[in-house]
Amino acid sequence: MKLPSEAFLLRIFIGESDRRDGRPLHEVLVEEARRRGLAGATVVRGFLGFGANSRIHTSKVLRLSEDLPVVVEIVDREDRIEAFLPDLDRMITEGLVTLEKVRVIAYRHDADQS
Repeated sequence: MKLPSEAFLLRIFIGESDRRDGRPLHEVLVEEARRRGLAGATVVRGFLGFGANSRIHTSKVLRLSEDLPVVVEIVDREDRIEAFLPDLDRMITEGLVTLEKVRVIAYRHDADQS
């Protein structure tokens, strides 16, 4: 797949305990992005953060069971990201979703590594 030099970054801020049909929401989001053929997705687990309810989520030793922040990032062309947004809205009950224009420097796959 070739990405244009101007693409869009969809960033989804959720908690690691968020679920969709009993499964971790971040996994469902990445699998749906892959099923749709989007260019790529990455999940990043945070060690400290807070959201709309202002409750601190932390990975401190005494609070290991806390709901840590998770960020799902998906990059693709604007039209493909926009087509994903209605379904994304149905999947997310809590969290923050942002969209920004990004400049793609490189998007490569080494065919010899397959």
